[in-house]
Amino acid sequence: MTLHPMRLVTVICEAVIEERIVEVLRECGAQGHTAFDVRGSGRQGQRSADLVESGNVQIEVIVKPATAEAMLARLHSEFFQDYAMVAYESEVRVMRPDKF
Repeated sequence: MTLHPMRLVTVICEAVIEERIVEVLRECGAQGHTAFDVRGSGRQGQRSADLVESGNVQIEVIVKPATAEAMLARLHSEFFQDYAMVAYESEVRVMRPDKF
């Protein structure tokens, strides 16, 4: 079995901007994404997943390393100033790199 190195980009943000975030990820090269409602607390207080307007969403994509860097740079420049958001990348290894 051969595993191929890729990057998992995870974005946790206000649910009201989910569509805009997904659009940026696609523009940077994402072939698809996974999203789900999340809740938690942090510096800006507690977030509930009960109301879409005030909830958070977690969006994940697996991409090549250079694509991950481009995504994070765009997210930083276009959203971090105005929205509650966390974004990071993790190293992953996948079995079917052609899917990403």
